[in-house]
Amino acid sequence: MADNTEQSAEPTAGGSPASPASAADKRRAARRERRAARLAKQIGAFARRHGGAEGQLAYVGQRGTRIVLVGEDGGWGDLFAHDAAVARDAVGRAGITLHDAFDGDLAAKVRTGPYEWKRMAGIQVGG
Repeated sequence: MADNTEQSAEPTAGGSPASPASAADKRRAARRERRAARLAKQIGAFARRHGGAEGQLAYVGQRGTRIVLVGEDGGWGDLFAHDAAVARDAVGRAGITLHDAFDGDLAAKVRTGPYEWKRMAGIQVGG
């Protein structure tokens, strides 16, 4: 029995709280936390300017996730997060309604202006 007690008293590999991997993980987590907080602040500002907002997350492959925002007044915009988890965290912090898809109900709220119509027409006619 003395042998078992001695073995269990020995420190395990990687058990040190100052290990380099845990420090790097903490820095990475803190960076993600700051990014989510910054995005949430921007989402909240958009929602206040537009009388509220709803959103949808669009996965853009390895590049990240696009946060599409539609205001209650029809204004729209988007933000970009390099990580889907950060995007979800930011939207959750901002407290806006999140849709699974950019469906007809959400798209019907978008109000486009002359600039968008000109850009869309320009693309069609090669401009």
